[in-house]
Amino acid sequence: MRHAFLEIGRIVSTHGIRGELRVDPWCDEPGFMKQFKTLYYDRDGKKPVTVTACRPHGNIVVLKLSGVDTVEAAAALRNKVLFMARADAHLPEHHFFIQDLIGCRVLDADEPDRQYGTLTEVSRTGANDVWHVTDEGGREYLLPAIPPVVIDTDIDAERILIRPLKGIFDDAN
Repeated sequence: MRHAFLEIGRIVSTHGIRGELRVDPWCDEPGFMKQFKTLYYDRDGKKPVTVTACRPHGNIVVLKLSGVDTVEAAAALRNKVLFMARADAHLPEHHFFIQDLIGCRVLDADEPDRQYGTLTEVSRTGANDVWHVTDEGGREYLLPAIPPVVIDTDIDAERILIRPLKGIFDDAN
């Protein structure tokens, strides 16, 4: 089930004295957050807040929210998770939310009846993401999420087709 509101980052600190917030963004790049005019304090979208300014600052985002005008008000939000509306997000083609990938079946692109397991976790390594695939027996395999390996991703069908590199799975080519 796809959630309408997704976690986008956590407020980690204040920035300056006018209520700006330092946010640890949970997205590929901090600039992704610039597209949102409204964020939410809850996962149900019942507590919206207007974004009045947003700018990347290294690997964090400096965010100004409506109604947060003092360092004290900003400090009170420390460790709060912010949410975005899925409908407001614009993803490039062939990009997906990690939450949507988790739980997808991982199948062989050349032998679709062959299932390797389920995608259970995604690790961000810098060079490329690493997908954790867990088989029916509970054994975990690490799969580089790179174009030669990941052939097709169909979120609606909850299916990922791969061509594994030699040695990833015990009997892989």
